[in-house]
Amino acid sequence: MTTLHFDIDADGVALIRIDLPDRPVNVFTPALTADLAAAVERVLATPAIKGAVLTSAKPTFIAGADLKDLVRAFDDGITLAQAAQRFAAENALMRRMETGGKPFAAAINGLALGGGLELALACHYRVLSDDPKAAVGLPEVSVGLLPAGGGTQRLPRLIGIEKALPLLTQGTQLSGSAALELGIVDALAPADRLVDRARDWVLAHPDAQQPWDVKGFRVPGGAGCLAPFANKSFQAGTTLARRAGYGNLPAPLAILSAVFEGTQLPIDKALGVEAKYFARLFADPVSRNLMRTMFVNKGAADRLVRRPAGIDKTRVARLGVLGAGMMGAGIAYAAAAAGIDVVLLDATAEGAQKGKQYSASLLDRDVARARTTRDKADVLLARIRPTADYADLAGCELVVEAVFENRAVKADVTARAEAFLGDDAVFASNTSTLMITGLAECSRRPANFIGMHFFSPVERMPLVEIILGAQTSERTLARALDLCGQLRKTPIVVNDGPSFYTTRVYCTYVDEGMQMLAEGVEPALIENAARMAGMPVGPLAVIDETTIDLRWKVIQQAEADGLDARYTRPPGYAVCKTMVEDIKRPGRRFGGGFYEYPEGGKKRLWPGLRDAFPPAREQPSAEALKRRFLAIQALEAARCMEEGVLVHAEDGDLGSVLGVGYPAWTGGALSYIDTVGIGAFVADCRRMADACGPRYLPGAWLEARAAQGARLVGSPA
Repeated sequence: MTTLHFDIDADGVALIRIDLPDRPVNVFTPALTADLAAAVERVLATPAIKGAVLTSAKPTFIAGADLKDLVRAFDDGITLAQAAQRFAAENALMRRMETGGKPFAAAINGLALGGGLELALACHYRVLSDDPKAAVGLPEVSVGLLPAGGGTQRLPRLIGIEKALPLLTQGTQLSGSAALELGIVDALAPADRLVDRARDWVLAHPDAQQPWDVKGFRVPGGAGCLAPFANKSFQAGTTLARRAGYGNLPAPLAILSAVFEGTQLPIDKALGVEAKYFARLFADPVSRNLMRTMFVNKGAADRLVRRPAGIDKTRVARLGVLGAGMMGAGIAYAAAAAGIDVVLLDATAEGAQKGKQYSASLLDRDVARARTTRDKADVLLARIRPTADYADLAGCELVVEAVFENRAVKADVTARAEAFLGDDAVFASNTSTLMITGLAECSRRPANFIGMHFFSPVERMPLVEIILGAQTSERTLARALDLCGQLRKTPIVVNDGPSFYTTRVYCTYVDEGMQMLAEGVEPALIENAARMAGMPVGPLAVIDETTIDLRWKVIQQAEADGLDARYTRPPGYAVCKTMVEDIKRPGRRFGGGFYEYPEGGKKRLWPGLRDAFPPAREQPSAEALKRRFLAIQALEAARCMEEGVLVHAEDGDLGSVLGVGYPAWTGGALSYIDTVGIGAFVADCRRMADACGPRYLPGAWLEARAAQGARLVGSPA
């Protein structure tokens, strides 16, 4: 057995310790399943063995399935029949444990998620470590799947359907105390007593049997249509699930169906129902997209997969932040929260102090909500030093400039800051539009100059877009990525170009929304169609927040820069100009834009939009608008690949989802093309180009890929 250790103590209790070699955490693999099945048979076939305790030799119990293997299986073309049998061996060994006639206990010494909790549920007794880091849960819904190791059937039978459904449909992780209160685990114990507690139970219960294998068993609280909670849990639950996902997320509905049908059947037939619904989800690209982008590729990015090899790892102890506005203040807070001392510099001492107050207000809120203590908040706040004196930047290993998007202003603060920095200090510009190569011309050390585009609000947004200038060194890239690791941010790395990557994709979204308004589409239809596609906020609402005025200034700057012959005025140009210069409604910060913001009330679309942009008599379908929103952003991502701004499609997917809000169910802007099918996507874009304009024409690179039938995003390595 290569994946576990098998020992028998003097009292005849087998200790099975799961320990996958060359893995930081245990996950279900074919080798582990085979070894567990062999271990179970040994326990049942050996008269001297009275029962068994399952635990882990690693700090966690089992973290679930290997998502990389699942993604590869989908991309290899797994069939519905094959998907239904994907976890047949695991289910067989768990039923063998349950019905073999000897007691099995789980000593859960850390996280037990997905298949890990399902294995524990198949044990007759569960004791969980009282360590605060220990937790249990069935998070499969977050990757577009349902638990396929009996989770949709054993959990409702153990604690009742009404309590189980929220855990299954929301993927909630439970602390030890919460799991004990619900009855998911039978006891809590200190880590050093965990196995002993489980062993004692095994010796005391030689005839252990699962409640659902006892004749006459009924699901606690009832099951089926006549259960007292049925209308609330199933009928209302179905409505809520459809509304929350706008029909784009099939997993919650499949979970509801599997639980409803399965809990009215004997357990073995119920497991067949679960397998049927799992197969439908597994054969759907949504699950592949969510697994690949949000877990496999995000995990790789968080591990700094783009970091150049052979360069020593660094840690920033003292960070300089230039500009104490909302962005700079947010960066200062994130750094201080990571234990970094921060010099927060602004044009005036008052401005710098105001920037520090942003952190103070966040901490006051957390203290009031018992998320932290006053003492811890004060320690964090003390790490931020507000100043207006550039000399205070001395000793900073890295400086992030977050001043106004103006080349002259950025050039001035760069020169003034570098006068006090060491020769090896890194200078990063937090710009969303200005090319890094051009900004680096003002630096004495362009090899140490890099772009680090944070997203607002920094304390909540996980992404950092790192932009390489023409002279940025690999050592500078490594140090910028190391800072992302310290800040626990997810980095993507892109090459220099006008507006880089995420801003370009974002602009196509808001520009398309404004163009639809110019075409006479009802504003509410524009906003609702975008939400139905899976965007978190409608284009008119989001540009109100970032301000229409800012978009207008970016357009004006692009025209003033005299970009090459490829530059054309963006769609929505006329609407943007009208809102800013004629109607004088440049965005929320200025009192109103496409929306109005009544004091103490809920924001609403400005009624004057109908007069400014009269709606057409015939309105397009919401489905047509959804396709436009998704396609125009995906096309821009493909253009970024064609131009070399994007080097890795995985970064394009992560950047679009985490930075712009592109729907996670698609896997990202490039995965969306694969999901539709590259040939079908290109054909659809040609049709939209005929109807809406040449901006929908696919580029030569995408056309060539379509001719080859090539995927844009591959299976994980």
